[in-house]
Amino acid sequence: MKGGISVKKGFVSLLAVMAMMLLAAPLAMAQEAAAGLGDNVTIAIVLASGLTIGIVALGGVIAQGRVTTAGLDGIARNPGASGKILTPMIIGLAMIESLVIYALVISFMLYFKL
Repeated sequence: MKGGISVKKGFVSLLAVMAMMLLAAPLAMAQEAAAGLGDNVTIAIVLASGLTIGIVALGGVIAQGRVTTAGLDGIARNPGASGKILTPMIIGLAMIESLVIYALVISFMLYFKL
């Protein structure tokens, strides 16, 4: 593999992110009294919110870099196919960005749960 993370490391990272999100979900959805949340719950929600957007943004940046690299490699090898490569590449980039935006929304939902 050229200069990227290995599949095994990526899979382990994905599992770690999923575990963090699963552990943070009950804390975010727990209903407390109107007086406020406990200090531990508040800290956990803030950490989950920050980690969620940070890790997802990192993953989105890596994925967008790989998609762009692959698309430009294809165009460099066959300039005549640039029209057929460019449109799916832009759609793929938009899909990746939409996942990052969903993570941002989830992060805001966790944060404003406070």
